[in-house]
Amino acid sequence: MAKAEQDKEFLETIVKTIVSNPDKVKVERTVDEMGVLLTLKVDPSDMGYVIGRKGQTAQAVRTLLKIVGAKNNARVNLKIYDPEGAQRPAGGRRNSRSADIDTSSVDDLKI
Repeated sequence: MAKAEQDKEFLETIVKTIVSNPDKVKVERTVDEMGVLLTLKVDPSDMGYVIGRKGQTAQAVRTLLKIVGAKNNARVNLKIYDPEGAQRPAGGRRNSRSADIDTSSVDDLKI
């Protein structure tokens, strides 16, 4: 593998081993004055595996990429593409229990 592409191949290898749909893992690599930017796209159902609890998995992957970048004298940043954007429920949880409350029963409790 070419030295310039090591970071991309490294990221693909790590992510493909932790997701359920490895065939849907895509990594785009761009280089500018800020360094290398790797944009990771995965199947939406695998987003939780990539991010991890409280972002710990994503942070660990970012740390490993910084080490790979330092070895190659490059600054490597990771962007995880989220097609849902800001459509998540408040609190950052996808399956918030508060969303299941029947509001019609709340009206019955009012005086």
